[in-house]
Amino acid sequence: MERLHIAGTKSSPAVDFDPVANRLSLNGQSYPENAFKFYEPILDWADAYLRQLAPDATTVVELRMPYINTSSTKCLMMLLDKFEVAHAEGKAVFIRWYCNPGNETEFECAEELKEDLTLPFDIVAQEESSP
Repeated sequence: MERLHIAGTKSSPAVDFDPVANRLSLNGQSYPENAFKFYEPILDWADAYLRQLAPDATTVVELRMPYINTSSTKCLMMLLDKFEVAHAEGKAVFIRWYCNPGNETEFECAEELKEDLTLPFDIVAQEESSP
């Protein structure tokens, strides 16, 4: 399976989904003009990835998203729902959302998305300049 890499822009996050390392990363603000068009290949890739995921593999989804508009939030929830289903099927999927301690809105967004899920979901305070 091919790695999915999409360069970030001012209004869309960088995407680095590495199927070999089982590390899926979204990093940056998300308010593209057409969120559904931007996220469609990401959602399709996630479907294919989860279908081929080995039973003993552990997937870590890392999010660093300081701002997400409403339509991006809907798309992100669709993505998280895919991981929730995989988790319910017994696959080891973990979400780790890194939030800037000074960005209360980011923490609130992460908490809202987390509350509807049962898969492991950690919200980690981390300065933006940290890797």
